[in-house]
Amino acid sequence: MSMRKTLTALAISSFVLIGAGQATAGQSAQITEADVVQAQQTWGEAIVAIGEAYTSQEDYEALAEEVVDTLYGYDQGTVLFKPTKASELQFRSTKEEVLSYFVTGAISEDGGFAIQPWSNVRFENHGIILDEDSAIAMGNYYFTEVDSGEEVKVEYTFGYFQDEDGDLRIRLHHSSLPYSPQH
Repeated sequence: MSMRKTLTALAISSFVLIGAGQATAGQSAQITEADVVQAQQTWGEAIVAIGEAYTSQEDYEALAEEVVDTLYGYDQGTVLFKPTKASELQFRSTKEEVLSYFVTGAISEDGGFAIQPWSNVRFENHGIILDEDSAIAMGNYYFTEVDSGEEVKVEYTFGYFQDEDGDLRIRLHHSSLPYSPQH
């Protein structure tokens, strides 16, 4: 997929997300479960698109930056981000630290989670809590490896807020691998 097609697809997905439940421009409506599910689908598609851009030798870093700018709320305030595969710098407070995790490897322990690459991301929600302008979702999401087709199960909690334009943005992202007892 070309970078232009990837960005167009992401923009269309974002447009669907932005318009969900919005009465008029600038006037937000209460967040619905469907809005959260659409936000999850958009996020998963974006992670896959970054990996596709990487394997096609396109500008995957620019795409990742667009994804973070569009889907996360770093330009709106504090975002709490705890990536799955992080132990030295467990929490990521800045956009640059998130980009390191997803694609750049600027932090030594980061290998580029989004450029693994993955062929699919699917969410299974354990529960969703809705407030007027925020939502929290918790459950498992599954990342399908391109080469093997195997799914990797990851536990997540995502918190969303509705910005002044009615867009859902991520303010909390916690991911971890399931506990595996050592016997």
